Parts: sequence; C-alpha cells; structure tokens
Amino acid sequence: MPSRESYEVHKEEKSLVQKAKREANQEDILAAALVMRMGPQKPPATFWQPLKLFAYSQLTSLVRRATLKENERTPKSEKVHNFKVHTFRGPHWCEHCASFMWGLMAQGVKCADCGLNVHKQCSSLVPNDCKPDLRHIRKVYSCDLTTLVRAHDTARPMVVDMCIREIESRGLKSEGLYRISGFSDSLEEVKMAFDKDGEKTDISVNAYEDINIIAGALKLYLRDLPVPIISYDAYPRFIEAAKLTDPEKKLEAFREALALLPPSHSETLKYLMAHLKRVTQNEKFNLMNAENLAIVFGPTLMRAPNLDAITALNDIRYQRQVVEVLIKNEEALF
Repeated sequence: MPSRESYEVHKEEKSLVQKAKREANQEDILAAALVMRMGPQKPPATFWQPLKLFAYSQLTSLVRRATLKENERTPKSEKVHNFKVHTFRGPHWCEHCASFMWGLMAQGVKCADCGLNVHKQCSSLVPNDCKPDLRHIRKVYSCDLTTLVRAHDTARPMVVDMCIREIESRGLKSEGLYRISGFSDSLEEVKMAFDKDGEKTDISVNAYEDINIIAGALKLYLRDLPVPIISYDAYPRFIEAAKLTDPEKKLEAFREALALLPPSHSETLKYLMAHLKRVTQNEKFNLMNAENLAIVFGPTLMRAPNLDAITALNDIRYQRQVVEVLIKNEEALF
C-alpha cells in the first residue's frame, strides 16, 4: 500500500503536469491568433514573457476602466452608524459579537438610522457600513444628507432634485431668483410636505405659483443640514484655496478640497453648481450673476466648524469667494 508521502509527491507532480499543459495550450492559442509560423520547435519561454505581460496589463486596464465607470454611475457613500443608548425589551444579542446583552436598562446601543443593535463597547468596532432603513427615517429636512441618500438609494437628496427641476422648468428667468424670499408660511408648508410625503410632494405651479417659494424651500433644506454640503472637515481647505491669488494654484487647491467631501456631498454640490451656472446664463432676465448667487449661497453651503465669532465673521467673504469660484469654474472643477 503506497505511503502518504508518496501520494502527496504523486499529487504534486500531477498538478505540475496539468499546469504545464495549460501553459502550452495558451501559447498555442496565442501563436495561432498572431498567425505565426514557428516551425516544429516552439519558441523559448523568454519569447512569451513580454506578450504575457502586455496581455495582462491590457486586461487589468480594461477591468480598472470598467470599475471606474461603474463607480461613476453609482457613487457609493460610506455611512457611519448613528448609535444611541437604548433599553431593549426582552432578550437581545449583540449583532456584532453575538453575545447576550445583559441588564434591565440601557443594555446597549441602537443605530437610529438602520436599527443595528450592539454592545456599547462593540460600537467602536462596527465598520462604517450603515444602510439606513426608511422605517427609521422620520423626516427629510434636518436629516443627515448621506443618511437620506442611502435610505432612498439615490445619488442626491430628493428635495434638491425636485426643487431644481421645478425651478429650471419655469423659473430661470424670474427676476431676483434665490435673492427674493417666499412667504415663510408657505416655506414651512413645503417643508412639512416633504417630511410627510417625500418624493410624492406636489411643488408644481398648481400648488405653488410663486417660484420663490420653491427656491426658498431648497435654500432652507440646505441650511438645515446637520453637516453642510461643504463638510466641516473640508471647510479649512476651501477657505485656504480661496485665499490663493495664482489662478492655476487656486484651481488645483479647489480640486484637492473637493476630493475631501463625502461622495453624496460631492455629487449634490456638483449638481447644484451646474444649476447655478445655468441661472447665471439667464442673468439678463433674473439679474443674478455668480457674485450675487455666491452672497446668497455662501453661508448656506458652508459653516465655520467650532470657530470663534471673530474668525467666523472674517470667513464670510471667503465663503462667498468659494461659491463664486465653484460656479464660474463648474466645468473645470467637476
């Protein structure tokens, strides 16, 4: 009876033979594809190495381009869990470590966006893979932008998409667009409608004839975001970029700052800037150029993170410059 060692040696030899056959077949196929006459003798192994490397590099490039196109088509937004201390009724197990959650009160924490239940000590170990559930999202306004986008599986918040579509369909030539405010009662009505009905909200001309109400509702949504479109982490880089005087260095600094934004924020900002650029193209009717729009949207899109009052006040002019640069260079930056 053959020993285990001889069996392993035989198995390894068989594997090597099969591998050699596969490589030989690949070489024959490639030679046939290139219509090469090699004669009875096959070329040396060194002959095939450059061709193999070239084929591998081309395949890798195709896969990378396909992956990039897919990522551009469906931008992914990493989402941190919104854990809050919770008292569970009945027995519960941690969904991270699978251990029992002991105690009568405050046994662990629960994600307010997706409902994940874990120990408090496990919450720091959970990856940032929160997938918000619409059952846990009670409002649209004042809801974290990434949370709303992931809950509805969209590229941008519905409020931004719907309001901009409505404005572009009938309001681009409206004088003082975004500068003139709508009635506060009507704005509150639109806000409550979005919170209650979501994408089914009616903001057509039949419901709100004054386009300034729709423009005001969009500004209110952006202003109420817990984390502004230009996030707190990226804020200092945008302010530094606005202070530069060299045009080329300024644009490059803006590109670097934009790369720091969360995907959902970047996608929303891109869509909004393209819209505001179209608003400026109707300046002779609406009297709103890039500078005027920047004055309106500067404090709306970016807020100083935990800065003292004097510094925040000094930043206002740079906030305006940031938005103005983004509008004027929309095609180059996005």
